[in-house]
Amino acid sequence: MAVKSVSIRIEEAMLKKIGYVADYEGRSINSHILCLIRDDIKAFEKEHGAISGDIDAAENVKPPRK
Repeated sequence: MAVKSVSIRIEEAMLKKIGYVADYEGRSINSHILCLIRDDIKAFEKEHGAISGDIDAAENVKPPRK
């Protein structure tokens, strides 16, 4: 599995707070953010079903609300 980098813009106060939470959990900020992303994907798949196969960027858009 390839590892990719992503840059985000984040308010300084939010960065300090996520850093505090990450430190409390014994993680780096990067590691903590990856845990949050994994949890979000799990919750999404639990509600909407598994995401499988290659995801085409053209298809990777927000679906209409139910």
